[in-house]
Amino acid sequence: MQKLSIVVPCYNEQETIYPFLEATQKVEEQMHNQLTFEYIFVNDGSKDKTLEVLRRVSKQFTNVHYISFSRNFGKEAGLLAGLEAASGDLVTVMDVDLQDPPELLVDMYAKIQEGFDVVGTRRADRKGEPPVRTFFSKMFYKIINMVSDTEMVDGARDFRLMTRQVVDAILDLEEVNRFSKGLFSWVGFDVTYISYENRERVAGETSWSFWSLFKYSMDGFINFSEAPLNLATWAGAFSFIISIIGILFIIIRKLTVGDPVSGWPSLVCIILFIGGLQLLALGIIGKYISKIFLETKKRPVYIIKEKA
Repeated sequence: MQKLSIVVPCYNEQETIYPFLEATQKVEEQMHNQLTFEYIFVNDGSKDKTLEVLRRVSKQFTNVHYISFSRNFGKEAGLLAGLEAASGDLVTVMDVDLQDPPELLVDMYAKIQEGFDVVGTRRADRKGEPPVRTFFSKMFYKIINMVSDTEMVDGARDFRLMTRQVVDAILDLEEVNRFSKGLFSWVGFDVTYISYENRERVAGETSWSFWSLFKYSMDGFINFSEAPLNLATWAGAFSFIISIIGILFIIIRKLTVGDPVSGWPSLVCIILFIGGLQLLALGIIGKYISKIFLETKKRPVYIIKEKA
């Protein structure tokens, strides 16, 4: 019988762990003739009583394990730690807040049996999400798919069922700056998606603010596209051409009309324009250099303080 490993990153989720287990264990009972379940919770430096709850449930259920970090390393570190610890023939990643419906595992496993390597999930709508966040999310997927060779599906969740071969391929990618939505797509394999209606959290509050999501999306652009560098290059080329045209215009006007060059405001605007483009280009290049700097230091993605 195959084993299913369920990887569950947690950050300040003391209220959602028991409801999550209650829901997934119903699916476990339903599929007990097909799969054995293994739960791997990753406590990402929570400041509430998440670790205490995980200690309790790991003693209560023999197939529940946990990893606790020395501090908060971020969701990407939690995903990596969970995937590395998973021993199942099949592996899935789920949010503990039950926004990922556990009952979909039945249909996802059926798709795996049909021959797919990855069965992902995507939200059919963004009901209940702030309109501003919905707008920027849609724009992110539209732009990233225009500038990147790696296709990312709009509305796709980290909740996906993967074969061992797929998980091993993802773990072979040893980069420190990880963007899992891109990595899941980059490795390829036969993928299909199941859509479902958006769900609210069962309890607690999300730790993802608009600003944190924005920074996360910027990591996606930097990690999977050279478009920002190309933008800096083309902006520099454009400003150079405009400056040449401006110089020629001034020379021709002086020779034909004799009108002296006038107006320091226009000169100041040009200086500010060119200076702004230079700072933009330096900022973009600096972002890429910072990623290279972090990779070359070879620091571990996470540090484990406790596990069971």
